[in-house]
Amino acid sequence: MGTKARAFAPLCNRSPEDRVPADHSYRHLEAKLDLGFVRDLVRDTHKGGGRPSVDPTVFFKLQLVLCFEGVRSERERIKVAADRLSVRWYLGYDLDEALPDHSSLTRIRKRYGLAVFRGFFAAIVEQCREAGLIWGMELYFDATQVDANASLDSNHPRFAVEAHLGERFTDDVADSAAAVEAASQPVSCRS
Repeated sequence: MGTKARAFAPLCNRSPEDRVPADHSYRHLEAKLDLGFVRDLVRDTHKGGGRPSVDPTVFFKLQLVLCFEGVRSERERIKVAADRLSVRWYLGYDLDEALPDHSSLTRIRKRYGLAVFRGFFAAIVEQCREAGLIWGMELYFDATQVDANASLDSNHPRFAVEAHLGERFTDDVADSAAAVEAASQPVSCRS
């Protein structure tokens, strides 16, 4: 029986660019989504001077990582980014670069506010629609009849984006839930 000794050599001459497969989903995302609009979207929330901030494009890429990886906190998101080479590649961070601190992400989210997040997700959905990744032509119904004793407190937003925003902006979401529901269109994803 062989024994595996734990011995690690320093990484040299290795780049995430070489290690992330060409057909990886984050490479596809980077190629299809143009996040050039993000700087204009958040320009009014940044002041001149002070310490350099987290790049707004990186911040919103981390929001997409949250959706794709199913993590629910800034702290967990940074753990995932630190652990996964593909996420580091997507964010543009090399192996020896420090990722943004989770507490910075919380402050940035609060500074941007709900309107900026809605603008971001609306632009992303529109780009996906234009790229043919989603469409609003089909509507699915589930006609299962189940005896239930449901509480109105257990109601959840219909769409994943509203659920995400509801967790992050509890005060603002309640005020505008009716407006979003009226403006929302059903969207299907292509495999």
